[in-house]
Amino acid sequence: MIMLTLGSLFILSTAVAMLRKPDVYLRINITTKTATLGLGLILLSSAIYFWDYSVTTRVIAIILFIFLTAPIGGHMLMRSAYLTKTKKWEGMKVDDLEGQYDPKTKKLYSEKRNTGFAPETTEKD
Repeated sequence: MIMLTLGSLFILSTAVAMLRKPDVYLRINITTKTATLGLGLILLSSAIYFWDYSVTTRVIAIILFIFLTAPIGGHMLMRSAYLTKTKKWEGMKVDDLEGQYDPKTKKLYSEKRNTGFAPETTEKD
């Protein structure tokens, strides 16, 4: 009951945060962390409640699948939102990727642009 309650509270906090957060980046961050943890706790509590080999193996497989795919999906959503220039929250202080993406070549450079990939130049440039 404790894990089920904690999982439900995590999912409730995710729902509240989805309404309160100002931009898509924070919303994606919330869903990939708290909702994944809440769902994992609820599934784990169901495995303990039923205490059957077939249920437990399925629950473990589902938890592993969710814990592997949710962060990757969130990262891909954030990256596509960033590359399509989705509006950011005005309170965002640091943009680590600013100036690191070349829209012509569609390449994302490493931390220091001078030490990462060299931009491909053509004769027209």
